[in-house]
Amino acid sequence: MSKFTEQMQAYRYNTGFALPPYNSPPIDVSHNIILYIEGLTVSFDGFRALNDLNLYINDGELRCLIGANGAGKTTLMDVITGKTRCDQGTVYFGQTINLLAHTEPEIAELGIGRKFQKPTVFEAQSVFANLELSLRTSKRVWHTLLASLSPVERDRIDDVLDIIGLAAQRDMLAGALSHGQKQWLEIGMLLVSEPRLLLIDEPVAGMTAQETERTAELLTSLAGDHTVVVVEHDMEFVRSIARTVTVLHQGTVLAEGTMDYVQNHPEVIEVYLGEAP
Repeated sequence: MSKFTEQMQAYRYNTGFALPPYNSPPIDVSHNIILYIEGLTVSFDGFRALNDLNLYINDGELRCLIGANGAGKTTLMDVITGKTRCDQGTVYFGQTINLLAHTEPEIAELGIGRKFQKPTVFEAQSVFANLELSLRTSKRVWHTLLASLSPVERDRIDDVLDIIGLAAQRDMLAGALSHGQKQWLEIGMLLVSEPRLLLIDEPVAGMTAQETERTAELLTSLAGDHTVVVVEHDMEFVRSIARTVTVLHQGTVLAEGTMDYVQNHPEVIEVYLGEAP
């Protein structure tokens, strides 16, 4: 275990608060809930993408969100990260941070990272350089040109390289990586920025069976030190990683529980599992 991970765990154990990234405010998770969403409604030209949605995510858990196309999954992620404004409702990060009062860049600084389905790495840069560029440091031009990595920052990158399984590829150009490795690198780019909450969209789309298995191991290993919310259509993959599954339908929560529970839920079978993903 790295010194960084030990520090994060000790801070949370001693205070009941999640370790904040750099100068961000502490995240109050003393009630063991890191994300509170209540009465969330979003409309586009009269269509309700989210409809009075209530959702609670526990600190350190790995939660899977499933639902047919148009169920509201992407809109929900957009609201959490500040990309889309809601019509009504509340979204709190911990008990005290109102995400609706913050901009998209501010929410990222608070410790919420999002990975989209298609990996967006810097293909002409090395794996190490991709991680270096993602550190939570000043992005001002002169700082970027003149600054050198501190020992703590190098340790953090080395730690993440081990976590994502790309230590042997640290000097390889990102463009030369396999599809699965690019996905892991992008997850690593989120990790070096020290997020408390990771939002991951369809991480195994296009992966081989071996890459899918490795991704399941990676995401499972992140839970605890991080809270991980995964949107995915691959039901076998969801079964392999999820303790709790939330099913969205027409912008609201249809069912929530174990994979066995939701798979046998009559309404879920009717509106989602009976349809092709």
